Amino acid sequence: MSTITQGMDQQYSDSSRLAARARLHGFGRAEVPWFTWVAQQIPMQQQGGSVLDVGCGPAWFWPEAAPVLTSGIELTLFDQSPGMVTEALARCSLLPFTSLKGQTGDAAHLPFADGSFDVVIAMHMMYHVADQEGAMAEFHRVLTPGGALVVTTNGRENMRELYRLTTVFGSAPHDPSAESFDLDRAQALMRAAFGNVTLAIHPDIMDVTDPETVFLALTSYPPGDRAPPEQQQTFRTAIENALAAGGGRINVTKQVGLLASRKLA
Repeated sequence: MSTITQGMDQQYSDSSRLAARARLHGFGRAEVPWFTWVAQQIPMQQQGGSVLDVGCGPAWFWPEAAPVLTSGIELTLFDQSPGMVTEALARCSLLPFTSLKGQTGDAAHLPFADGSFDVVIAMHMMYHVADQEGAMAEFHRVLTPGGALVVTTNGRENMRELYRLTTVFGSAPHDPSAESFDLDRAQALMRAAFGNVTLAIHPDIMDVTDPETVFLALTSYPPGDRAPPEQQQTFRTAIENALAAGGGRINVTKQVGLLASRKLA
């Protein structure tokens, strides 16, 4: 199991650890920001439709996505963490949705009837799901015929220049989320469940210049968050050395993708 999936109750009781990771992506240089780009890929009906956001987290996606998507959306926010659902509902309450609901539960056992949703979204959450095949089957079940599943995840090469530095903690030199659910596994599971899948890669790179942002992001999950002080100081030194070698910046590769499947009628 990937280290980033350990201690889930502690990691996701609120959005503070996610926020530490999100600040790192502020160094991205994409022409179209990530959330806007994802929203542009979601196949919505002209008059909206019912959307299930599985693993919604704090719903940072929706304030940026709502203006891009059609009106008339009936949104259901779903997460295993009650704290996340509470925050997500508060964030989305003033957005122009036709209806807004929140519910907690397990992605592999969705508490919804067959054919309940026109779109299911699962953004950067499948690597936390123990029964990924079961979750895919559930996504397929709750979609209407012709409905779409949209999944986002990372490739193993994502931010490799930074993850190489975490080897001081004994971590592998690649994106830890990709150990559980990378782009290749996503394609295989979605094709098996739906019979079709497409992949788009978000065009982005990062120029990271702040060592503290890197440190806080990559010590927001095990084993860095539990490392002894001397090991954390070694990590700080590795970050500073990488910045010095790059003339004050670290050029970071991004490999983040969006996959979509249709439920055949």
